[in-house]
Amino acid sequence: MKTKRLLVFAKAPEPGRVKTRLIPALGKEGAARLHYRLLERTLAEAARLPGVATELWSPDPGHPALIDLAATHGFRVRKQQGTDLGGRMGHALAHSLAEDSRAVLIGSDCPGMDRAYLMKAFAALEDAPVVLGPALDGGYVLIGLRDTCPPELFRDIPWGSPQVLEISRKRLREGGISWVELPPQRDLDRPEDLHYFQELEAFFGEIVS
Repeated sequence: MKTKRLLVFAKAPEPGRVKTRLIPALGKEGAARLHYRLLERTLAEAARLPGVATELWSPDPGHPALIDLAATHGFRVRKQQGTDLGGRMGHALAHSLAEDSRAVLIGSDCPGMDRAYLMKAFAALEDAPVVLGPALDGGYVLIGLRDTCPPELFRDIPWGSPQVLEISRKRLREGGISWVELPPQRDLDRPEDLHYFQELEAFFGEIVS
């Protein structure tokens, strides 16, 4: 029987390789700790989803920290494949939709990505074949698909730019594909983002201060 699947994209929490735009504010070690905490939080929220199979997709699937985090919740770790972010996302979603009818892909940069938000994403896929969770910086924090993976959503897009969401909307309109948008969320990517999340200080310990 086909199920719903949640794909969490994340790198290993290696200092200097993650949250690089936050290094000036937090240092390499602090940025890596924040990345770990955000991923830990995201996986904990995913574990609370009923009837959803969650997988952690990473370019570093053998990293002990990722294996331990996934094992805490019984999640599988898979290796990302592709030459750019779009290729990796498209591959993961197409792979999942070969087995399941609903697939939602997220990162771990969004503190607002909680169980309720994820449940809204899966519910939206009952009404439309695509769901997007817009990011306030012009990208998106979530994409969900039903049954098929339109390749045009992942090709020739300037990932990381403020145009990602609008280009994705344009591709959907051109393809005659309907979609649902969830309330916008803020990523925690840049030093100026930190003050928006002071309410999480107790959770993050001394990382966000």
